Amino acid sequence: MQLIPESSDMTDYLKELDVVDYSHSIIQKKVDEIFGNELSEIEKVKAAFEFVRDNVSHSWDIQSKRVTCKASEVLKYREGICYAKSNLLAALLRSVGIPTGFCYQRLMIFDTPDEGYSLHALNGVFLKSLNRWIRLDARGNKPGVQAEFSINEEILAFPIREEVDEKDYPIIYTTPNPKTITALEANTDAIEMYIHHLPDAL
Repeated sequence: MQLIPESSDMTDYLKELDVVDYSHSIIQKKVDEIFGNELSEIEKVKAAFEFVRDNVSHSWDIQSKRVTCKASEVLKYREGICYAKSNLLAALLRSVGIPTGFCYQRLMIFDTPDEGYSLHALNGVFLKSLNRWIRLDARGNKPGVQAEFSINEEILAFPIREEVDEKDYPIIYTTPNPKTITALEANTDAIEMYIHHLPDAL
């Protein structure tokens, strides 16, 4: 799929946002821990992606009711749904000058269309050394879900099944979709939110 940046101004993909609060001390401390001076741009992206994928639990996987939203919260509690985890990955990468945006898929939330759909969030990252964007899904792996860092081919968490009306949205947004942030801010029970209150389309 041809990825389409929402903005041609790379600085739009570096801005600090309320939910991408990379000046927060907890974010800065983690940046210092995972990014060594000797790491290349690609190595930094891989390190940040694997940290968020593997060290921050997906709320549904651990059946946690806690709702996190801001990157600093996600890092503090080490849990969140995909919307929250994408905020954290964006914060880590933007903090070191690597343009990072937000991408979406429309997926069946469970096993059949009649159980409903939800927006799924992932990140678009611009690699200056390759002069192109790649998408990364730091949702977190589990049996049947195996997202990996790759610059040669996308290895995302979920293949799109068009026959059941799933969709891949090509745009790389500069900010998170407002519906996703509203869902995180309006709910206090992550399990209830995941089942009943996630947006199902852009």
